[in-house]
Amino acid sequence: MDKDVIGRASELINSMTEYKLGGMEGYAALSLIDDEGYPSATTFCITRADGINWLTFNTATDRPYAGRIGKNNKACVCINSSGYTINLVGRAEALTDLESKKENWLPLMDNMPHWSGVEDPQLLIIRFTTERYTITFADDGKYVAGSI
Repeated sequence: MDKDVIGRASELINSMTEYKLGGMEGYAALSLIDDEGYPSATTFCITRADGINWLTFNTATDRPYAGRIGKNNKACVCINSSGYTINLVGRAEALTDLESKKENWLPLMDNMPHWSGVEDPQLLIIRFTTERYTITFADDGKYVAGSI
């Protein structure tokens, strides 16, 4: 049964990548530890994912995320709606290498005025890797928790 719930959550996350869904769907709340030791959450669109295993988000280097990750890379991602809650706990990495940028560059970013292109020095990729999870679906009440 756990594999069914994990598979369902993975399919859901994969369907949200690359800004495929509109509205609040496709957003994930990423929580990082701030300079005062408190969790701080921000929502991001998911750019790429391998189900619940890992997710990436695009942002800018002038935002506080890279510094937070550099000081404490423990992180949590929450994706939810009235029908589900997917909570992932793990580690985040701040990536600025060209290969990571190319893998996470989306065609619609060509039309965003704040990016000059895939080689933009301000482009920061946050890669979150899951270590443990809790998943609940409201329609059948299934709840699973475990480690990867």
